[in-house]
Amino acid sequence: MNDLSNPFFQNETQEADGIETGKRLIRLSNDQGISLAERVANQFYRLTWRTPLHSMRLRGKYPLKLLAVPEDKVAGEARAGKAIRAGYFLFRGQKLPVADVDFAAPMSAPLAEYLHGFRWLRDLATVATREQGASIAEGVLRRWLSAHAEKPSEPAWAPENAGWRLIFWAAYAPYILSSNDLIYRSLLLTCFARTARHLDRSADKAPVGLPRLVGWGGIVAAGLLLPGGGPRRAFAEAGLKRTLESTLYSDGGIISRSPTDLLRAIELLSMLNAAYDAVREEAPSWLTETLARTVAALLGITHGDGGLASWQGAGAVDAAQVEKIVQASSVRTRPLRQARDWGYQRIAAGATVLLVDAAPPPATRMAGAGCASTGAIELSDGPDRLIVSCGGADLAGAHIPDDLAQGLRTTAAHSTLILDERNSTAILPDGTLGRGVTEVELHRQELENGSRIEISHDGYVRRLGYMHRRLLLVSSDGKDIRGEDMLLPAQRRKKPATVPFVLRFHLAPHVDASLTADEQGALLRIDMAALWQFRCGTGKLSIEDSLWVDGEGRPHASKQLVVSAMAEPGGNSLGWLLKRVG
Repeated sequence: MNDLSNPFFQNETQEADGIETGKRLIRLSNDQGISLAERVANQFYRLTWRTPLHSMRLRGKYPLKLLAVPEDKVAGEARAGKAIRAGYFLFRGQKLPVADVDFAAPMSAPLAEYLHGFRWLRDLATVATREQGASIAEGVLRRWLSAHAEKPSEPAWAPENAGWRLIFWAAYAPYILSSNDLIYRSLLLTCFARTARHLDRSADKAPVGLPRLVGWGGIVAAGLLLPGGGPRRAFAEAGLKRTLESTLYSDGGIISRSPTDLLRAIELLSMLNAAYDAVREEAPSWLTETLARTVAALLGITHGDGGLASWQGAGAVDAAQVEKIVQASSVRTRPLRQARDWGYQRIAAGATVLLVDAAPPPATRMAGAGCASTGAIELSDGPDRLIVSCGGADLAGAHIPDDLAQGLRTTAAHSTLILDERNSTAILPDGTLGRGVTEVELHRQELENGSRIEISHDGYVRRLGYMHRRLLLVSSDGKDIRGEDMLLPAQRRKKPATVPFVLRFHLAPHVDASLTADEQGALLRIDMAALWQFRCGTGKLSIEDSLWVDGEGRPHASKQLVVSAMAEPGGNSLGWLLKRVG
């Protein structure tokens, strides 16, 4: 489906509404990551969790019940729910027998969120009634309480996992609080209260971004749902508002620039809205206004199929998952076409959607799976993706080993220009981002006959002396896309040398490519759909193997168009064309 048929979009016209014309300079944050002093302080604080002092801080009144049960409007994964009923957790291709899971053992951050955050309760509830699922949920929870109820430790009590745990425990209370065992019920409610007190002190010490936001979300939920929570609610709302301001840009994007992080932030805010509804309280206006902005920003990076683009380590989350989250938010808005801070540009023309990464990578402390993708594009024709990024760097697991995940962060894993086989922003051996793109200059215009975007970045200036500039022209009907990639000698910088460069266009798995007789073009066939033609003005064109990672972390074999040429000290220009011919 294209933008105009998506029920969550209002009509998206080619008028210039919401488009800031003229040039704009986007600079990378000065954030150099967590300092040594901060790391030491955070480590020391985590060590205090084991002390009698922290145990004393967690003491207080223990609730006899929750005041309400919020409705989780997002349906879980039926396949994962059936697996739990069959006796094992199913997560990113891994099968973990429920009876054998060691909740005290180290585990990956995504798996820890699923298990310690009790997200799996949603999957179980999708395929089991309370009567069918309560015994399973209670059995798992008894084992978890045995391991973690008394002594906080990571990852179980990390703020992001503790925050999700409170929210999911509340939403699925009928599945975990139906027992007639009063000792078990008391232990669970006591742990709920202890977790809230733990978050009161630890949420602001969580990593900046989504983890800190989830920690404060858990405190808000506790303030609403525990008896006598008025003072905590006021404290929590102030903390959540402050954290939203530091986690989200004013245009609704998230500072990690990750689509899946933004999807999770929307999910969190929607579930908090449900908690307010459950206690018959009106959510603060700043929360609902923020939710509306985030949904618009998320829709701005969806393709014609309704699924998410694969930016900054995200896999291509499918349309069904996006639709569930957007529906749960109750927000109806159109896609954000120009995210000035979030950093993504969107052109929708006819059935064509062109998405552009027009900003530096995220700041160092945000860049766990940050990618050197500045200037890259993704393209779809109606429900069919044509040009993509490989994606999936943040989905390491059974199908994606760690070394492949690191490779998926490189510039070569995106549809853009790569100079001298180097990343536009360096990816260091420890996984952090090094030198590279610090400034992006953006110029966008909406014209009668289409749209024009010109972006340039300084990722190769310091190391190789070249500025990369990309010009994109999209016709008003979306059937003609012209591009030009220029390597320009940077003034007052290192003198450029003659070095090789390649231009890559990764193709979606269902796209079949074949070279034309003159080897300066390729025909791109989509099964039972459109035929596109690619042409390049200079350079050597070849077709090579590639891969594409879906939203579940599964890689799929695909192809890529590769145009090879040499950069000359005086500068280069390589023009190309994508045209719908059938």
